[in-house]
Amino acid sequence: MDHDETGCQAPPEGPILCINNCGFFGSPATMNMCSKCHKDMMLKQEQAKLAASSIDSIVNGSSSNNGKEPVVASTVDVQLDSKEPKTMSVESSVSIGSEGSGGTIPKEGPNRCGTCKKRVGLTGFNCRCGHLFCSKHRYSDKHDCPFDYRTAARDAIAKANPVVKAEKLDKI
Repeated sequence: MDHDETGCQAPPEGPILCINNCGFFGSPATMNMCSKCHKDMMLKQEQAKLAASSIDSIVNGSSSNNGKEPVVASTVDVQLDSKEPKTMSVESSVSIGSEGSGGTIPKEGPNRCGTCKKRVGLTGFNCRCGHLFCSKHRYSDKHDCPFDYRTAARDAIAKANPVVKAEKLDKI
């Protein structure tokens, strides 16, 4: 029997390399790409669709932001029947957190003891003064803690035990 008569395809001669020349093997199910290249391509297509829809909504003036979307700053190339690409910068004015936060937050270094500068990692102890300490300096008398424990305890007791005054009784 011939494969042309039955409508079946002949098995491929050998494995097919990815069309992006990444060195891995592709498959017809992923358009002759390896799984990683196919995943990257799909992600780029989704981002392009989102960018196009957001630009369309900005150009049309319809704003569907309910105050729940973060500030988005992006650059998109737009072609308008001309030979040179024009760049449009888009920045949404909706912010979630505190306004005027100053932009990006600098990356903090490793957690270190406030007294001896020893790296503590996850085993550090947070003090009421707001600093992080190792196991040797975790107590307030070991690191010259400026926190006033006496006043804090007085306030806690006063808050927990309000003054109770009985009503005056009428004399008979």
